[in-house]
Amino acid sequence: MAEKQKRLLQGNGACVQGALYAGMRFFAGYPITPSTEVAEGSARELPRIGGRFIQMEDELASMAAVIGASVAGMKSMTATSGPGYSLMQENIGYAYITETPCVVVNVQRGGPSTGLPTKVSQSDTMQARYGPHGDYTAIAVAPSTVADTFSETVRAFNLSERFRTPVTVLLDEVIAHSREIITIPEKGEIELIERVKATVPPEKFVPFEMTPNKVSPMAAYGEGYRFHVTGLTHDPMGFSTNEAKEIGPKLNKLRDKIMNYTAEIEKLRIEMMDEAEIAFVSYGSVSRASLQAASLARSAGIKVGCVQFCTVWPFPDDTLKEVLSGCRKVIVGELNMGQIVHEIRRILPDDVEVHSVLRYDGEIITPMQLLEKLEEVL
Repeated sequence: MAEKQKRLLQGNGACVQGALYAGMRFFAGYPITPSTEVAEGSARELPRIGGRFIQMEDELASMAAVIGASVAGMKSMTATSGPGYSLMQENIGYAYITETPCVVVNVQRGGPSTGLPTKVSQSDTMQARYGPHGDYTAIAVAPSTVADTFSETVRAFNLSERFRTPVTVLLDEVIAHSREIITIPEKGEIELIERVKATVPPEKFVPFEMTPNKVSPMAAYGEGYRFHVTGLTHDPMGFSTNEAKEIGPKLNKLRDKIMNYTAEIEKLRIEMMDEAEIAFVSYGSVSRASLQAASLARSAGIKVGCVQFCTVWPFPDDTLKEVLSGCRKVIVGELNMGQIVHEIRRILPDDVEVHSVLRYDGEIITPMQLLEKLEEVL
């Protein structure tokens, strides 16, 4: 058996390779630090395999092009950072209401506004959930290593196709620009999910059909199907509606197709939680520091565990509550002023102490900072 391919890659490069593995054949974007290598890699690789890359005039147009390519039948992706992610929000909302599968990579940097282009942050965590206006349910995944970035990008495409929805990959500058040797899976080693396609004749096609699992089969423009796509709230045929009896079901559909299947979406990485009385909870690059801090604490005889969010949204309320049920203290590490910590306080009983280690000056959280907090709360 041939040895699997091993490559030294940046996180951004692993993102490109994961997207190609998942079947991405269209990328539209506008270069912005620290995500530019995702665009550069896509521009280099896509023409070699018959895909399409286009540099748009801005992030608004990039997101629009990605939606158009997906409606035409191609797996599509864009990549950006804070200011560009803000510009994309209106069209991301359009992708939610039109139920268009696509992947948005946000390599987070400090903000607001132009902020810190070359410094790390996790301050877009809530934006990934609440960015566009209106009612919808978001999916966002968060890699913590270069290898994770490959596999979580693949998973983002799978979730996007499975649920007909945009999915955000919440990278951060540290992971994006870290270099590690990773093993590239062989073709077929990771299952790839494809969108459910229309099988009825064009004249019987209902583009936003209310199916039992709330995910409608999708036809591609150019394959003989004609259907209406609008950002207005619409009926199952895709035409705008002001009827309460049609508006409610449409918005319920956007929620239920995800919230009824959270077991397929949630993913936590749990380390050393057996008999743990204290837990470090984190996501993204902070998880690396949390894991080392927990290992050092364990070696000192302190019953500490580590929980990492691989899926940030939808928030795994019940699963996390169960995982942390034996803990009396929780320490949350984030590269922001405190975002996920409020979700954790929301779900845990009042007698569980929830503490924060927060950093938002563009530098990383170190294992020693987490251990200092641990010593403080013991």
